[in-house]
Amino acid sequence: MSGAPEGGRPEDLSRRLAQVRSRISAASHAASSSEPRLIVVTKYFPASDVRILAGLGVSDVGENRGQEAAAKAAELEDLSLAWHFIGQLQSNKARSVVRYARSVHSVDRVSLVTALGKAVAAEQERRAGAGSEPRPDLDCYLQFSLHPDGTADGRGGALPADAAGLAEKVAGTAGLRLAGVMAVAPVDASPDEAFARLLMISASVRAVDPSATGVSAGMSGDLEAAVAAGATHLRIGSDVLGPRPAVG
Repeated sequence: MSGAPEGGRPEDLSRRLAQVRSRISAASHAASSSEPRLIVVTKYFPASDVRILAGLGVSDVGENRGQEAAAKAAELEDLSLAWHFIGQLQSNKARSVVRYARSVHSVDRVSLVTALGKAVAAEQERRAGAGSEPRPDLDCYLQFSLHPDGTADGRGGALPADAAGLAEKVAGTAGLRLAGVMAVAPVDASPDEAFARLLMISASVRAVDPSATGVSAGMSGDLEAAVAAGATHLRIGSDVLGPRPAVG
């Protein structure tokens, strides 16, 4: 069995998290900007790791597998965590996601916006019937493809030309809040150039709603470029949690 020795996981996560926080601090200092919010992506890692991270001050957790995320959120509902869904989302999974997620970072088509709006409405009815507090509006980050030739790529995302229309759809849907933009830098392009394109797209989205200032960009390998470009949220997985465990 591989991994940290018995009793060593908290120390391992603490060390890795400190290193990532140091990188973020240094990048923010170099860019003369405030530090972006760290979302630790815990896909394939157990709820016990998330509990350790919460004890180390992590408050934002990212997941991109709906069933896994729902199970973890239920197991850890005693913690004050903000759950961010960051993976490509099928419209028929919207109801499940809005039960636990504070935000969705992968809104890339009008049909998904419609599904999320209906799901939030249904969730509010469910909570009212159970005598529970209503959920806040769902923060929606519009995901865009940053492929250099302006076409869609395998990582998902709307085309930049669709930014205004997609933003208007979210802004006009009850229960949703237009939070900003999200993207993954293409593997075959400079992250600096890619994130510069994302900032231009962000301007189009802010023209629809000036409060949609969020920029969700940057992962383990390119967080410095994302911070330099003005990212407000970073999605970091492997550099905090280590190599992904084997999955069957």
